[in-house]
Amino acid sequence: MDHFLTLADLTSDDLRGLLDLAIELKKEWRGGGNRPLLQGKTLGMVFQKPSLRTRVSFEMGMLHLGGNSLYLSPFEIKLGERESVPDVARVLSRYVDIIMARVFRHSDVMTLAEYSRVPIINGLSDFAHPCQALADFLTIIEHKGQKLQRRKLTFIGDGNNVSTSLLFGAALLGMDFTISGPAGYEFPADVWQIGEQFAALSGSRLTSTQDATEAVAGADVIYTDVWASMGQEDEVEERRKAFQPYQVNEALVEQANPDVIVMHCLPAHRGQEITDEVCDGPHSVLWDQAENRMHAQKAILVELMS
Repeated sequence: MDHFLTLADLTSDDLRGLLDLAIELKKEWRGGGNRPLLQGKTLGMVFQKPSLRTRVSFEMGMLHLGGNSLYLSPFEIKLGERESVPDVARVLSRYVDIIMARVFRHSDVMTLAEYSRVPIINGLSDFAHPCQALADFLTIIEHKGQKLQRRKLTFIGDGNNVSTSLLFGAALLGMDFTISGPAGYEFPADVWQIGEQFAALSGSRLTSTQDATEAVAGADVIYTDVWASMGQEDEVEERRKAFQPYQVNEALVEQANPDVIVMHCLPAHRGQEITDEVCDGPHSVLWDQAENRMHAQKAILVELMS
């Protein structure tokens, strides 16, 4: 891999390789032994959006690997405003060994990759959140085992950046994937088409339905996200009304498999897309997910700089 921009750029073997490496690095960390695989290397972190998990997991990941990290806040660069995206890529890639960018527009992370001399990691864009998805599949493997074929992942919500990455990852790994949300909030046709292409190779079954109860039937994993993401502030009230019937609560979880796990990329709006009882209940693996951002991203860093 030259960059890590979207799971759609990977093969199933690529994705499995990253997950195996993440498992290995986490095992070493749990055993108290971190190999300085990136000693002397520096990660530049470009943030247009603030984040607890993205910043801390990348910084700690580099620390574990013997490297350094440099945080660049939204006000220090003003990507594409104070300085053009190509110029930021040209300059920053002369200072650091690898760059992570958490941006609004996916086109910006693509432009960074085009003009950078070092690998670019998509820490989040409006199209995809591949770092989150890698951590999510690591979490699913830990709770459901390595054999993911015929396992069912149900996403309750809209066709956003998180669900896009989950769709691609599930289809690459042979997991069945179902999305459920109100009419008008489905995946764009081209995103679904990419998922179908991967599914045709892996045997994954893809389903879209407006019936949340039908969607979670037989589910091994229920996943949800906020109803309105950054940049959708003008749609908050409209989305709240549309998605209210799609809340992940105890009644909905009871319709899935008895050993279903519930996931959320966080931060969660408790009482909206998910209830306190589910967040803190026996099916929740939210905190495993949060920790696994660090281990999954360590695998990405090592792979890109190996």
